[in-house]
Amino acid sequence: MATDLYFSSGAGAQEDKPRLVLVGHGMVGQNFLEQLVERGLHAHYQVLVLGEEPRAAYDRVHLSEFFAGKTADELAMASPDFFTENRIDLRLGTRVAAIDRQARTLTDSAGNVIGYDKLVLATGSFPFVPPIDGRGSQACCVYRTIDDLEQIRHWSDGAKAGVVVGGGLLGLEAANALRQLGLQTHVVEFAPRLMPVQLDELGGAMLRQKIEALGVHVHVGYQTQRIVPGSQCRLRMEFAGHDPIETDLVVFSAGIRPRDELGRIAGLETGARGGIAIDGQCRTSDADIFCIGEAAARDGKIFGLVKPGYQMARTVARVLAGEQCEFEDAESATQLKLLGVDVASMGDAHGVTPGAQSFTFMDGRAQVYKRLVTDARCEQVLGAVLVGNVDEFTTLSQMMSNRIPLPAQPEALILPATNGQSSRLLGPAALPDTAQICSCHNVEKGTICAAVGQGAMTVADLKSATKAATGCGGCVQLVKQVLEHELTQRGVEVKKDICEHFAFSRQELYHLVRVGEIRTFRDLVAKHGKGLGCEICKPAAASIFASVWNEHVLERQHLPLQDTNDRFLANIQKDGTYSIVPRVPGGEITADKLIVLGQVAKEAGLYTKITGGQRIDLFGARLDDLPKIWDKLIAAGFETGQAYGKSLRTVKSCVGSTWCRYGVQDSTGLALELEDRYKGLRAPHKIKFGVSGCTRECAEAQSKDIGVIATEKGWNLYVCGNGGMKPRHADLFAVDLSTPQLVRLIDRVLMFYIRTADRLQRTSTWMNNLEGGLDYLKSVVIDDALGIGADLDAQMQHVVDTFQCEWKTAIDTPQKRQQFRSLVNLDSGAHGVSHAPGWQPVCSVDDLVADAGVAALIDGRQVAIFYLPGQAVQAYAIDNQDPFTGTHVLSRGIVGDTQGRPFVASPLYKQRFALADGACLDDPGVSVRTWPIELRDGKVYLLHEAIQASGTSATSTTSGATDGEREGEPEREGSLCAALAGS
Repeated sequence: MATDLYFSSGAGAQEDKPRLVLVGHGMVGQNFLEQLVERGLHAHYQVLVLGEEPRAAYDRVHLSEFFAGKTADELAMASPDFFTENRIDLRLGTRVAAIDRQARTLTDSAGNVIGYDKLVLATGSFPFVPPIDGRGSQACCVYRTIDDLEQIRHWSDGAKAGVVVGGGLLGLEAANALRQLGLQTHVVEFAPRLMPVQLDELGGAMLRQKIEALGVHVHVGYQTQRIVPGSQCRLRMEFAGHDPIETDLVVFSAGIRPRDELGRIAGLETGARGGIAIDGQCRTSDADIFCIGEAAARDGKIFGLVKPGYQMARTVARVLAGEQCEFEDAESATQLKLLGVDVASMGDAHGVTPGAQSFTFMDGRAQVYKRLVTDARCEQVLGAVLVGNVDEFTTLSQMMSNRIPLPAQPEALILPATNGQSSRLLGPAALPDTAQICSCHNVEKGTICAAVGQGAMTVADLKSATKAATGCGGCVQLVKQVLEHELTQRGVEVKKDICEHFAFSRQELYHLVRVGEIRTFRDLVAKHGKGLGCEICKPAAASIFASVWNEHVLERQHLPLQDTNDRFLANIQKDGTYSIVPRVPGGEITADKLIVLGQVAKEAGLYTKITGGQRIDLFGARLDDLPKIWDKLIAAGFETGQAYGKSLRTVKSCVGSTWCRYGVQDSTGLALELEDRYKGLRAPHKIKFGVSGCTRECAEAQSKDIGVIATEKGWNLYVCGNGGMKPRHADLFAVDLSTPQLVRLIDRVLMFYIRTADRLQRTSTWMNNLEGGLDYLKSVVIDDALGIGADLDAQMQHVVDTFQCEWKTAIDTPQKRQQFRSLVNLDSGAHGVSHAPGWQPVCSVDDLVADAGVAALIDGRQVAIFYLPGQAVQAYAIDNQDPFTGTHVLSRGIVGDTQGRPFVASPLYKQRFALADGACLDDPGVSVRTWPIELRDGKVYLLHEAIQASGTSATSTTSGATDGEREGEPEREGSLCAALAGS
């Protein structure tokens, strides 16, 4: 057993277990850790991770998005909770200096000695910088890490031009980064074409043509001789036989070299071109040391892409788990989007195989180039190049990897269909069962079909059952095609997309978010959608983010996604006011808390009512008053009841054995325990519990999503019941359970529901639509038929561990508390804007909410202002009054678009109003007025006169009118004026 002087007593420090040390925490290293966790190996080993960078693993594939506004945290591959939850000891900023193979120890740069039993090297690579005179000059950078990107950003400040040395994959990514920084961008490549490894001459020429059309200057066949101080810019690059280029910044991205120095020092065998030599199990010449990723060399070949690195990570995890497996060289098939240009390459793209035949198609007008390389008999695909259009990528790569015979006319595969011809693309029906669909996890078509036969109905189900599409994600579409074909063959109707912005169901979006570790709607749209979103997909995404990551719903990145109830943490009523429902766990409440509720209601003039869920509802609160009311409630010990959210509402209970002569168990105590555990859990729809202390069933548990009834031996569990519009009796799921057994089953049922249910689908409807019904759910939850039980347990525990009272966080955080202003200019004095003509300042741009609305008061009239940063038109202003209800609430609606036309959906009944002209998209006879608006000098200006929208005029807004001034209701003292409508 490994011992040393430098091992923390934190996560992973369990001296009775062998120690597994991972050196390097990049994308491949993190994938290896996930593979360990998936197989439960993290419980068998003390796992220690030593990362040289100051940051944990992040997504290098999308590194250029750092300049598009993505933060380092958003690029992170794993949350900090991953390490604590799985007892993995992660040490960042730690460089390993030496390996003592005989002693089985590592020494870091500080001289600390660390023992190991098994060692995995995932040290990656370093950027190659050609030996050019002046390469060490200021403003000469490399493109590899976030620190490198911060240097590039530093030197780009005030710069006009930038040059990238290298026209390969990484070089073009770097060029895109410079372009995003607003620099005049040059790409210098020593080879005679771009992407010389992947593309042939014509493909490289077409790519160059398309990139130059974007304003990037491409120089191929350039040999850089030296870099010297410039006369017009900071630097001048001089070339052999070509004119110099003046530039303010040079970025070297001319390839990579494996970081194999640790292996060399330790005497491990290395490849002829570098890299630590590995065998089929990714072992080095030392049986206790493995190597994965870019630092490894298999048969002398080095792998510079993430996919083979992931395959190596999986291989080592399987070997450590005692499985028989071998790393196989991944097919060199690559599909990318470089500076917005679709590019794909596979196999023998250059046609160097003896006797190879080539078929080419070029469309100069459309800037499309395609080349198909076959064997001498034109029977098998050997390789291909696609530039500008890559529709055939899946077909050709599948035909190549599965050796599917070519048609009699192979060229037809890359020629465009004409005269109504059907597509020649290879459909899923043509693929054999042995076709590899997901190379990251080695999932064959037959495995996917079998999973469908066992009840998988969505891509999300297949991910859980087979792990397909949970690696790089490149096979998602093919997985979906196979799924849809198999469902169609079985007579099952294929589900529709969630909305026009996402070609995925809610279940698929959930798994894209979780597997891709997507944390913001912006990233979700960028990777898998289009447009601004809408009132359908935004709340669905918000719910998914909350279920998976459990961050506060009012964080800036989540706030624009929330429907008005979640945005303001209260239920909106038809007059634009809100109701308040504090949590009363299990219906149990003290006399002191009852008094507080009465005092609060009396002081604020609120209507009170006892709900069917054993809570007390306070109605009629204005938006501005919500924080002040919750100040008092939280001080009295209340928490948010989340009656506003699609989440756990209540756990209804009877008094049980504590008071009732018929009670056989403490139902109230269990209700308190369950409500405390699941409070804050977000789901596709609201969830209600009931706990009865005997079979007399006073808590009506069998009409709840989760029902529990006491027995002499323990608890009976019922699932997926519903009262409401379409009542459904809950199904008996398990009997005579202990409390820990009960909790575990509830955890899994709820988390499986959250993963697989449709948008706004109650558990009762979910059960009715679940293939295999109750028996299938039992097999998943009780028998762990899909092997995801531990994952469901861990995910629920994460939600439990990260609970926060949303109202407490909101009132304790000034930025969040500020969101509860009914009028953005309430305190600025701008509400006093007079009838003077011309542009009038309203508020600061900082007062606006990105991708959402705020309300302002102009001469007694409420105006809704919407801010869409990054769009061609960044701000809109319309009347705040909903013409269908007369309430001033449009600023609280969700902003979206349909076919590129921005709109706001009213928070009351979801009618959509176009922001540009005020037209109601759901009733052409109704419209609202629009206001000219400008953003300048950090301020928001409105032109005093509104513009009447076309169509029937909107309901008029009378200066001084208010929804709060209803008959018999006096104006409240201290109010700004009566125009605080619905607030």
